[in-house]
Amino acid sequence: MAKYVLAIDQGTTSSRAILFDDKMQPVSTGQKEFTQHFPRSGWVEHDPEEIWQSVLWSIREALKKASAEASDVVSIGITNQRETVVVWDRETGTPIHNAIVWQDRRTANYCAKLKGQGLEKTFTRKTGLLLDPYFSGTKLSWMLANVKGTRAKAANGDLCFGTIDTFLIWRLTGGKSFATDATNAARTLMFNIATQEWDDELTAILRVPMAMLPEVKDCSDDFGVTDAAVLGAEVPILGVAGDQHAAAIGQACFEPGMLKSTYGTGCFALLNTGKDMVRSKNRLLTTLAYRLNGEVTYALEGSIFIAGAAVQWLRDGLKIIESASQTGALADAADPAQEVYLVPAFTGLGAPYWDPDARGAIFGLTRSTGPAELSRAALEAVCYQTRDLLDAMNKDWKRDGEEDTVLRVDGGMVASDWTMQRLADLLEAPVDRPRILETTALGAAWLAASRCGFWPDRDGFARTWALDRTFTPAMDEKTRRAKLKGWQNAVRRTLSDA
Repeated sequence: MAKYVLAIDQGTTSSRAILFDDKMQPVSTGQKEFTQHFPRSGWVEHDPEEIWQSVLWSIREALKKASAEASDVVSIGITNQRETVVVWDRETGTPIHNAIVWQDRRTANYCAKLKGQGLEKTFTRKTGLLLDPYFSGTKLSWMLANVKGTRAKAANGDLCFGTIDTFLIWRLTGGKSFATDATNAARTLMFNIATQEWDDELTAILRVPMAMLPEVKDCSDDFGVTDAAVLGAEVPILGVAGDQHAAAIGQACFEPGMLKSTYGTGCFALLNTGKDMVRSKNRLLTTLAYRLNGEVTYALEGSIFIAGAAVQWLRDGLKIIESASQTGALADAADPAQEVYLVPAFTGLGAPYWDPDARGAIFGLTRSTGPAELSRAALEAVCYQTRDLLDAMNKDWKRDGEEDTVLRVDGGMVASDWTMQRLADLLEAPVDRPRILETTALGAAWLAASRCGFWPDRDGFARTWALDRTFTPAMDEKTRRAKLKGWQNAVRRTLSDA
């Protein structure tokens, strides 16, 4: 009998494969980083072939560590970096260009042109999104306009478009399955979140032929079977969700009002709004939390482009730390008299500012500013940005008489006690850290495992969520107000129209 469910977590800087057992516990992990390409300022690309090889390596490593074979896997769940675009030849499976990453800003002028034509309201009404380079549609449009010969091939149905999940499904199934799930489709600027279909009007505006778009399925669905030549056995792929949606599922945020925030390369807060498609008045995104059994659950989302990536910058760019784990101790040792603010707009600012032309800035430097103060500034930037998101969410969602929502957190950065305490302090709200931090992979695993009966249903799964620690606010009000005022001033001075 099969013993495991396999979660493929294809992220922005690395690919991971995690085997979970029948008790929903992680057994083994394989992880491999891959190259980040920056061909021009503001451009970010990945090599799809390198991503594919990193996924295969990670799967094999996880199986090897568990002394398992592919035949021991009951099903596969996939979660992925969202909005990253791959286009490949339908016959050969070969990508026509590097993948354009969600962080990429090359279509800022195109988005501005569409806004100038008065089209943003049309996109927002149908997709819940804003016209920003972050989303997939304008990246795909750029490829069709700039890669020679693609326009005609796309119109003939000879090219396939996909976010990373679709590309992996295609490769894993030997080209037999061309599909995505509703959460990934909802991030493309081409999917109508009310009708749950690709939208003719939007694809026409972006000049994208319908023939190159994948079939859209529920998050827990039949996405095909792996080719035995790829993994060594035929294994059904039964779950797919974009990383932030998978994290919300892994955090068991199944009830309206439940909120999670994931701290990885970027930071993404997702608030479950149930069957209500809440239209934000504060420049948040209306999106899908998930789609199960044909039923849509909506969410409000706030997107921060740079979170853990700021710590990577300290390590790889400035070279003032050797590992991310050093930052908490450094931040704790920082001079409290120095208020240094890092606004990490390296690839623009996301919600609620949506300024693709903003660039990073540091304020409050003195002659005695060093690695400790910069580390604190990088960690605090994540907390300040989260506060911006939650303030906007409260304006859009909070109902009279409701208690404040507790934030469930996950992702690599939440292992830092210092960061989580500072987050609670600046939010003036409790922060719950779960025992299993790999909630994105856990969510993908649940989608796949519950469909085949290997794991319990939604209610049973929710009851298994376990708390590691609650961080409660300890900062005095005067200090909090002063720090937030300093942050707001720093952001104002960073915006491109400042």
